[in-house]
Amino acid sequence: MPSALPDGEPMPEDGALPASALEGAASRPLGFYLHVPYCATRCGYCDFNTYTATELRGSGGVLASRDNYADTLADEVRLARKVLGDDPRPVRTVFVGGGTPTLLAAADLVRMLAAVREEFGLADDAEITTEANPESVDTAYLSELREGGFNRVSFGMQSAKQHVLRVLDRTHTPGRPEACVAEARAAGFDHVNLDLIYGTPGESDDDWRASLDAALGAGPDHVSAYALIVEEGTQLARRIRRGEVPMTDDDVHADRYLIADEVLGAAGFDWYEVSNWATSEAGRCLHNELYWRG
Repeated sequence: MPSALPDGEPMPEDGALPASALEGAASRPLGFYLHVPYCATRCGYCDFNTYTATELRGSGGVLASRDNYADTLADEVRLARKVLGDDPRPVRTVFVGGGTPTLLAAADLVRMLAAVREEFGLADDAEITTEANPESVDTAYLSELREGGFNRVSFGMQSAKQHVLRVLDRTHTPGRPEACVAEARAAGFDHVNLDLIYGTPGESDDDWRASLDAALGAGPDHVSAYALIVEEGTQLARRIRRGEVPMTDDDVHADRYLIADEVLGAAGFDWYEVSNWATSEAGRCLHNELYWRG
């Protein structure tokens, strides 16, 4: 049976979008999300499309290589150009996520961005973001990204407390994400985000306040704070099912959210989207806003 689009139209063999999908497109900003699926280790709470080196090795050898991933992704961008045809819009946002994009060489991320620039063009004020693991970057790496066109970086901090990081299976040491903010500033990044997670089993209100204080002390202009969601099929879900760690109560999640808004607001961060706070409108993540505005 041939594949079909949601409205019943047959799926075009050349991958082209139906006319209905392009209606009004010219009035909407164009953004790209580039996914890098590699991780050094799998965090116990994560259900994203990610793979460790072991998972990418089969009986016949490596199934997918980091070495040629940037080239493969560039091919995909070129396909997108064909699919969108003569769409004249320059790209307003590019967000490189994962996984851990910074497991690739900085030159690879720059080459991926270059493919978008060459095929579509970038708006003069384009927001170009990459996620980064604190243990996979240094000042030289960040400088290469900045010189290659990236102007925003988001570090996965999650918590300032070692026992909370341990439950989440995070491998970075407390203090390293804060140091990364300084390194990003030194590399020329004006916009830096720290990702936090609240509601981890074993985390207290004081632990959460300590994480918020540590994040603010690092000097980012954006903080994302996400409630821990225990997804079926993850290692954390199995641990909770076995009774090894407790499930966090929804009321605790609500209390932690209010604490986040209180602490961040007092520090001059304005809440602008469900899980995001920024010190200014320029510091907001425009790519996230494109999703929320459809």
